Amino acid sequence: MTGYIKSNLHTHSTFCDGKNTPEENVLSAIKKGLKVLGFTSHSMYPFWTKTYMQPENFKAYCDEIHRLQKKYGDQIKIRLAFESDFIPGSSIPRHENYSEFQPDYLIGSIHFIFQRDGLFALDDTPEILQEGAKKYYDGQIKALIGDYFALQKEMLERGDFDLLGHPDLIRKFNEKFPFFDEGESWYRDMLKDLAGALSRSGRATEINTGAISRHWLTKPYPSEYFLNLLHEAKVPLALTADAHSAGNLDTAFDLGRELAKKAGYTEIIYDIDKAGYKFCAL
Repeated sequence: MTGYIKSNLHTHSTFCDGKNTPEENVLSAIKKGLKVLGFTSHSMYPFWTKTYMQPENFKAYCDEIHRLQKKYGDQIKIRLAFESDFIPGSSIPRHENYSEFQPDYLIGSIHFIFQRDGLFALDDTPEILQEGAKKYYDGQIKALIGDYFALQKEMLERGDFDLLGHPDLIRKFNEKFPFFDEGESWYRDMLKDLAGALSRSGRATEINTGAISRHWLTKPYPSEYFLNLLHEAKVPLALTADAHSAGNLDTAFDLGRELAKKAGYTEIIYDIDKAGYKFCAL
């Protein structure tokens, strides 16, 4: 196993809701000493929302990443990928659904809860989350969170992707606007259940520092408790920034490595291609 290789496999750009162009991200990554940079534009192909990449822009996105691979290939390895949402009946993160674009890998994520008469985002604002809980769940937070984890398990069963994105995104606002107790036995049981499902799937997840750079959390996804469960279940990890700006490509990576080591991890995924995961020491 090689020594630690600094990389980020979760990057957003101006093709979706990122602040910087792909090339600005590449230049920043080179300056920061990253050896691998993976672009993962938000996608629910062939559908879209205002912060997701529109179907007509997919070819331009792929062309731009390929251009950057040729231009900067001697300085950094650049990967083409998508963060694909799971929306039952509409969008499933499967490689066959993206076959015309030939991505190196897919991140499968849950950002929305869809109900028969509407939807709401889990990670937009605390107000939207609380209003969704009130409107669709009569304020029953346990039921909402149960649906969130059930969707992730369904995505693991039906999807064909490489990384499960921010596996406990539901806690994004919980430090500043607590709306459930993460120590409750029912919540911890849900985490154990998801860790088991992930382990059986053979897929990896990420230790994701995105909520730190956006000033919502002081520690990454997953929580320390969940991270311990994932290690016990032998679920592989990638360390990612979920970066939405070029300055945040390695935010809190030292903390992420520290917490992963504390949980018992000795290696991390630093790259993914069509051949699979590539590991380095933590």
